[in-house]
Amino acid sequence: MAGQRAVWESRLDSVVVHAVGAVCRRRASGVLPADGRVRVAGLPRLAAAGSLRVRVLSGGGRVAEARMGYPARVRDEDELPSWDRELSALQAEVELLEERRSRLAERIAEVAALRAVPPQRRRDEGHRRAPADAVLALADFVDARLEVLQERAVELAQELRSAEHAFAVAAARVRAGSNAEQPGGVEAEACADLTVRGEGPVELEVEYAVPGAVWVPTYQLAHRRGERSARLVLRASVAQRTGEDWSGVRLALSTASLTGPGALPELASLRIGRRQAVPAPSGWRAQPAGLSGLFDGWQDAQRSKPEPPAFTAAAGAVAGAGAVPAPPSAKRARQGGARPGAGAAVPRAVGGPVGAGPSFGSSAPPVLAAPMAPAAAAPPPPPPGAVPPGAAYGFAGAPSFVPDPGAGAAPPPDPRPSADQLDYAALVLAGPEQGGSRRGRLFPEPSPSDPGGALRGAQEVGLLPLPRFGSPPRVSAGSFDHRFDAQAPASVPSDGVWHTVAVAELPVGVRAGYVCVPSVEEAVYGVLELSNATAHALLAGPVEVSVDGDFLLTAGLPTLAPGGVRELGLGRVEEVRVARHAEVRESTSGVLNSTTVLEHGVRIELVNRLPHEASVEVRERVPVPGDPEVRVEERPGWSAPAEPSEGLPSSARIRRVVVPPGGSVELTGGYVIRIPAGKAVVGGNRRS
Repeated sequence: MAGQRAVWESRLDSVVVHAVGAVCRRRASGVLPADGRVRVAGLPRLAAAGSLRVRVLSGGGRVAEARMGYPARVRDEDELPSWDRELSALQAEVELLEERRSRLAERIAEVAALRAVPPQRRRDEGHRRAPADAVLALADFVDARLEVLQERAVELAQELRSAEHAFAVAAARVRAGSNAEQPGGVEAEACADLTVRGEGPVELEVEYAVPGAVWVPTYQLAHRRGERSARLVLRASVAQRTGEDWSGVRLALSTASLTGPGALPELASLRIGRRQAVPAPSGWRAQPAGLSGLFDGWQDAQRSKPEPPAFTAAAGAVAGAGAVPAPPSAKRARQGGARPGAGAAVPRAVGGPVGAGPSFGSSAPPVLAAPMAPAAAAPPPPPPGAVPPGAAYGFAGAPSFVPDPGAGAAPPPDPRPSADQLDYAALVLAGPEQGGSRRGRLFPEPSPSDPGGALRGAQEVGLLPLPRFGSPPRVSAGSFDHRFDAQAPASVPSDGVWHTVAVAELPVGVRAGYVCVPSVEEAVYGVLELSNATAHALLAGPVEVSVDGDFLLTAGLPTLAPGGVRELGLGRVEEVRVARHAEVRESTSGVLNSTTVLEHGVRIELVNRLPHEASVEVRERVPVPGDPEVRVEERPGWSAPAEPSEGLPSSARIRRVVVPPGGSVELTGGYVIRIPAGKAVVGGNRRS
């Protein structure tokens, strides 16, 4: 049936990388056949079947059916990937050298075991004299032969070490490379089996989701001294191991998640009055009466057939007995040469289990069995009289004849179909050879096997270490979702390592300044105040800062919403110095000296050694009284923060001053604490 479909090749057009996973779009075009059955090839093996979407871009046509298929094809020797042929040749060379070394070791042992053996002496014969010349000649022969064999053994060991090293290097290169090409003689891929109503040439777009793709944002900030704007280049570190290389595709990056539910919720209605029965879900049809009677003739015919002879397998043929040599791919896996995500398992083609019975056509109304859980989750206990889903399938997908003890049991009175049972495109009809509770009914199709652990390799991409100051998009985005479209085509191979892709160039407003907190540390730090005037949100990530064309440092950019303003620290500035001098005087005032006066004086000196002026923000602190009778009087010239935060509390005081190039500025400040008699500051009054 699959061979009758018109096969159209496709090309990857665009990719949207989400927080975890990606959505790919391929394009295919051709002339529709008379029956409209088309197979779009080229999809990766990890394409999720439930995410398949197909639309007609041009031409007169309408998509009537779309489902995933997993065909397999035997490849010729010249169709194998170059790296697979190289590994096979290197493995064969290693095995050949090992065999030669083993045979050479046997020959050395045989030559070393040569000894002079005297003939058997008769009873009436006296003792003979040993022929010394013959014994010495034999010893010389053994020494000469062993010398030649040992030299050959040394050469062979060196050749074997070189061959093993070449094999290890090639295997490491394969592991670090792309996994888009499959090893082995069988090529297994996914495809989209479509039915398109119409005629003439059409162009289709096939959309599907794949796991194994992650991204984190990175930035480059170029700033010129004295300018109020800067150039911020948004880049992305993208890693993917989806099984296909992204070459020259339109790339987009999204902070949304692909794992969350996307279906609209079904709201239950609330009614006042008599309780009514719950309506059946749309598209649900109960099984027809007399379904089991349709297979009586087939069952009688099967009983009349003679039983096939039973064969007893030999002990060496049992799996794991070691009688059958391992294939080259297994040998490469034991020696570290197997490609991650590659293997010899072949997913079966779409169309039902292997050995299924005749097709009953698609015009009949769908008939479902008892409720089942989705295929991805663990199935619940089957209802009375039903074989558990998958119980009649062997390890290789072939049906096994399992007796049905409860074939005549009644179905549950109120069946509740699951979402998988209502997805008719993903259901397959069980053949007549299945048990009585399965034959003639529709069941969710078993998902294809994971060849060579490709899914495990895709999941390992999410465990890659992040760059310094890197943050996952879902963590830094918070409650909003945003999409960034790359301005140029990008290429990302399927090798599972980070690749940097330029996304866009965003203008941002900047204000260079300096901040110091001399009461904590007598040091001045450079800051850039970034203002985001664009419609794009800037996620948290590492930013490489360059000033006047010179690289300065790599800092951590905080999340910056549109219209937001944040400070970016640039590290300590040695050209600007600060010194703080504090003085405390204690006195009394009032009637009968009833008030203790603590006068704190602060003098701050700033020195600028830069060739340009420096705008410095000096931060100080004042005490906050916990007693209403204690008063704190501040010196003028200092202001409280406009928006207090955790790093800048309401007790902080700020003063901005411009220091000329090569000059200095002196600031004064402080506060006076007036404490009533009988009270004192905890820990002592004389403190700065």
